[in-house]
Amino acid sequence: MKELTSAEIRDMFLRFFESKGHKIEPSQSLVPQDDPSLLWINSGVATLKKYFDGSVIPDNHRLTNAQKSLRTNDIENVGHTARHHTLFEMLGNFSIGDYFKVEVIPWAWELLTSPEWYGLDPEKLYVTVYPNDTEAKQIWLESVGLPADHLYEEPDNFWDIGEGPSGPDTEIFYDRGPEFDVADASENYPGGENERYLEIWNIVFSQYNHLPGLTDNSTYPELPHKNIDTGAGLERLVSVFQHAKTNFETDLFLPIIKKTEELSGQYKYGQDETKDISFKIIADHIRAVTFAIGDGALPSNEGRGYIIRRLLRRAVVHGRRLGIEETFLNKLVPIVGQIMESYYPEVTANAEYIASIVTAEEERFNKTLSAGLTLLNDVMDAAKLDGGVIDGKVAFKMYDTYGFPYELTAEAATDAGLSVDRAGFDAEMKAQQERARAARGSQASMGVQNALLTDLTTPSKYVGWSELTVAAAKLENIIEHDQLVDASTENQVQVIFDTTPFYAEMGGQVADKGTVTNQAGEVVATVIDVQVAPNGQHLHTLAVTGQLSVGEVYQLDVDRAYHAAVSKNHTATHMLDQALRNTLGEHTTQAGSLVNDKLLRYDFTYNGPVPAEKLAAIEDLINQKIIENLPISWVETDIESAKQLGAVAVFTEKYGEKVRVVSIGDFNIEFDGGTHADGTVELGMFKIVSEQGTGAGIRRIEAVTGQGAMDYVKEHDALLNQAVALVKAPQLSEVNDKIEALQAQLKEAERQVMSLEAKLANESAASAFNDVKQAGNFSYIAAELAVESMDALRQTADNWKQTKPSDVLVLAANLGDKVNLLVAVADDAIAKGVKAGDLIKAVAPAIGGGGGGRPDMAQAGGKNPAGIQDAFAQTATWLATK
Repeated sequence: MKELTSAEIRDMFLRFFESKGHKIEPSQSLVPQDDPSLLWINSGVATLKKYFDGSVIPDNHRLTNAQKSLRTNDIENVGHTARHHTLFEMLGNFSIGDYFKVEVIPWAWELLTSPEWYGLDPEKLYVTVYPNDTEAKQIWLESVGLPADHLYEEPDNFWDIGEGPSGPDTEIFYDRGPEFDVADASENYPGGENERYLEIWNIVFSQYNHLPGLTDNSTYPELPHKNIDTGAGLERLVSVFQHAKTNFETDLFLPIIKKTEELSGQYKYGQDETKDISFKIIADHIRAVTFAIGDGALPSNEGRGYIIRRLLRRAVVHGRRLGIEETFLNKLVPIVGQIMESYYPEVTANAEYIASIVTAEEERFNKTLSAGLTLLNDVMDAAKLDGGVIDGKVAFKMYDTYGFPYELTAEAATDAGLSVDRAGFDAEMKAQQERARAARGSQASMGVQNALLTDLTTPSKYVGWSELTVAAAKLENIIEHDQLVDASTENQVQVIFDTTPFYAEMGGQVADKGTVTNQAGEVVATVIDVQVAPNGQHLHTLAVTGQLSVGEVYQLDVDRAYHAAVSKNHTATHMLDQALRNTLGEHTTQAGSLVNDKLLRYDFTYNGPVPAEKLAAIEDLINQKIIENLPISWVETDIESAKQLGAVAVFTEKYGEKVRVVSIGDFNIEFDGGTHADGTVELGMFKIVSEQGTGAGIRRIEAVTGQGAMDYVKEHDALLNQAVALVKAPQLSEVNDKIEALQAQLKEAERQVMSLEAKLANESAASAFNDVKQAGNFSYIAAELAVESMDALRQTADNWKQTKPSDVLVLAANLGDKVNLLVAVADDAIAKGVKAGDLIKAVAPAIGGGGGGRPDMAQAGGKNPAGIQDAFAQTATWLATK
């Protein structure tokens, strides 16, 4: 067998399919773009779904990629098995309505067995097929020449993830030898639960359309265009070529493990099975964290950010198990970069930034970790007094809030002679997963092919970059109720013209609007939307007011005012993108945008709110460039020439052989297909309206230009003038002085109120302190005070401490629709087992609330003032039992 590195295996796969006419697609960001059904890109095909469902037709129908992917549904298995990973690479080749089984099966065999390529021993390869897929079976046996005893029928070999493309698949396994057999001989076959037969490639024949309402795959209709979707896990392939027992003993993981050994200084990989789990978890998780942060995701308490935080914390905990007390994960980031340098040079380029985020998060968790360990000890102490079982909800809190994996809590419990309610933990975990799924939305993972649009190849030319009126546009197609018709007077139809000035919505920019006029000068339709059809034509949605006929010629007019407003905001979006990178750093990347005639909305990656002074600098820079009246120009060229010009590929758009490059003077140059102003001075003014967070590590700026900016300034002028009148300032410059004076007056009034409240509290307390009651071995005072705040109750408790007329003090304040409750306990009573926190938890339900606190003082809030006397009565009952 050849000795190949991971980089060589990846490169050889891509080069093989390139030799078969495939276009190599670059690995896309782990953060999905325009796909709310996914939290992460989780497969090689995930970034190509728009081709498979027919919504977009690719320039080349043969594609191949090595796609970084991230799955988090089984994090707890990572480190405990040979091949579970969070981050992994999927090698794949894809046919979008081009070749099918006859081509792809022999190609797979050629790549795997040809001496020119991988050169694996054919005797080591086994195959499974779907029982009803006689064609695939015949190709394997007759065209490839696979021995019959190397082919197995497997009923599960049918790929179906819901509505959309589906079909049978065939899997290829590598026989690692009888030493990897399991004790249960019935499982020692390709596809069984064993380590001997390792699945290295899955080829999906996407030939059926899973339509809504269908449940039996035998009833699925054939797809209009059949596709091929294959996936070969790079980590698995590397383990074969490098004779590794697990994926972790390969050049993708071992350098990280070796560095972790060095940082530990106490343990070596391969000497202790328990410690090996920690080494594997750290190596896996730092890969995932490094790539995720590099792609713009940041640690947080929700969504993708929560996953990153969870992985980081799990790795830190396992670092502690290896004796690593200081921050260390940041030191592993450059190692990940070195391993992946050949295909992902951006990791090394951004290593310093990625490491800084990792360091900050690790330092933050180290503080949380100490608190978590303290809480764990308290939880175990409580469990010893409560049947020896740690409640599942508490275990989940340890996991969810403090980042403690279940097995860590369970291990600590076992050492202390306790157990954990696993069922309760699993119930909490399931509830959280349901919430996460609901947050991702119910969008379909892949759409259903539309044969009409997919097959519609009528040529159509867009001229809107230079022309806003086309005097003679031929109407080529009319689509009415998903059918092609020759003429229509229907209220709403979709049409294609041979030439159009109407911009189609894409890249965040909305479509143009306008009118369609017949040769008699009558407006027969209004353009209300324009989208890009699968084959690239501009598909116009029209509100029809007259007669439309295929073959007739019409005048198309874009709404110039609307177009100009949108174009100005689009130019401003490019300028904002550049200003953000200039001001905040090159690691700031676009995460979404919307450009319409009213405003521009720009989402970008950034860790935390943008400081006010930075926002001011960004706004000033853009307005300076507007004043300079930079010329805006564009050129169409090939992609390599565009890169040499220094053009930035904004977002993760896919580009064809020819690309359009837009330049805003020497300030900004980007790949772009949208419309723009002719010069920056046309924008008039740029004004940031808001800056806010929209998710984990994602910020959003909304801004206006031109008339929108003028309207915004006028609105604020009106508000300022109103403020001048309200505070009775002679002029605007004196408003701040007036506000400060009003604040001082308000502060003095609040002081007087607090003084009066304290006086009332003292008067109420004076009589209450004389009403001491007895409950069992303890004396107590229970009183309702006519005060308005918890502060007043605390002040009364402080006065009580000076004289301590009783062992326990319980105070309540009736605030109308809610209640404040306070409990204070003297030191002597605390020594006898009476704690304020315990007492308030016992009586707070009476007022419809809950609370807690220290042994000497605790407080609670509730919504049932009628329960105050019940709370006092329960105090006596509770004390009597002590």
